[in-house]
Amino acid sequence: MLDNTKLIHGYPVVDPHTGAASIPKYQTSTFNQQAIFESQEYSYTRFGNPTVAALEEGIAALEGAKHGFAFSSGMAAISTVLMLLESGNHLVVPKEVYGGTCQFVKDILPNYQITSSFVDYSDLEEVEKAITKDTRVLYIETPSNPLLKVADIKSLVQLAKKYDVLTVMDNTFMTPLYQKPLALGVDIVIESATKFLNGHSDVVAGLVALNDDQLEKSLRLHQKAFGAILGVEDAWLVLRGMKTMGIRMEKSCQNAQIIAKFLAGHPKIQNVYYPGLTSHPSYEVHREQATSGGAVLSFDLGNEENVATMTEHLQLPIIAVSLGGVESIVSYPRTMSHACLSEEDRLEQGVTPGLLRLSCGIEDSEDLLKDIEQALSFI
Repeated sequence: MLDNTKLIHGYPVVDPHTGAASIPKYQTSTFNQQAIFESQEYSYTRFGNPTVAALEEGIAALEGAKHGFAFSSGMAAISTVLMLLESGNHLVVPKEVYGGTCQFVKDILPNYQITSSFVDYSDLEEVEKAITKDTRVLYIETPSNPLLKVADIKSLVQLAKKYDVLTVMDNTFMTPLYQKPLALGVDIVIESATKFLNGHSDVVAGLVALNDDQLEKSLRLHQKAFGAILGVEDAWLVLRGMKTMGIRMEKSCQNAQIIAKFLAGHPKIQNVYYPGLTSHPSYEVHREQATSGGAVLSFDLGNEENVATMTEHLQLPIIAVSLGGVESIVSYPRTMSHACLSEEDRLEQGVTPGLLRLSCGIEDSEDLLKDIEQALSFI
């Protein structure tokens, strides 16, 4: 079964009790016990709920995994997975990692005597040098947010296996439609369902998929204990959004490719970051592990004044935090996704005052291009 068919038929989409064509919202905190001395599948929604379970089966199907998890946010998914680490453990993280992940690793994990090293993942020798006897996790994010840097997944997995280290990967930008980390050997894959999986900018959610049974038991215990569960209404909305994900993503990625090419040839743009362009330094690596350049690109206008001018004159994209909606979204990483970092850390990652990130929606590309061109004319 191919992905577009799988999005409609590859997991529970029909209610087994009534035949309803949409899994109902089982809006309940608790479930009647049929027999007090016998266990049953559902007893309390923090432990499990049929609506949420359908979504968990859905992400497992899309990722090609045995087990799926639904969390209350992408950061809830990331932080709960990383809390599988124990005191004295060490993890390796890319320098360009998402700002929320960076903050959690730098400011929270040290309280539990968990240390980290931030390295350039384009240099495998540097990654290997960062691995110590205490390293338990090699954290991967590719393409990175917001500079769309690409890491070689297969090479990193081989390196992790060499040292018996767990690989955890944030696959939000590519989604399971265009990049399949588990098939490339990654142990745990994380998706921010807030973004493309839901696709309508009305839900905050995180999803995790994996194959290892022992890891599944441990993560399930952590999720239950932390209470980082996804609400029933939000789970239902993600289930609904996923059904159209294939056609949404196809149009969004097409728009991104067209716009990235246009911006790359524009004299007022200093740099364009998009792995679908042949000019991207890791274009070939990305093409080997992903089937699309994705729907997100970033570009540098040179300075803060130009950013203010362009965003003031844009008419179609909304100016907002987040990405992955049906509407195009322009973000300013310096004060949005990476606001939690110091200016020094931002500049080290390449998050400059002139950098904007564009998540392409499903509008007509001609209209988006006209709007971007007229906004740039004011600079």
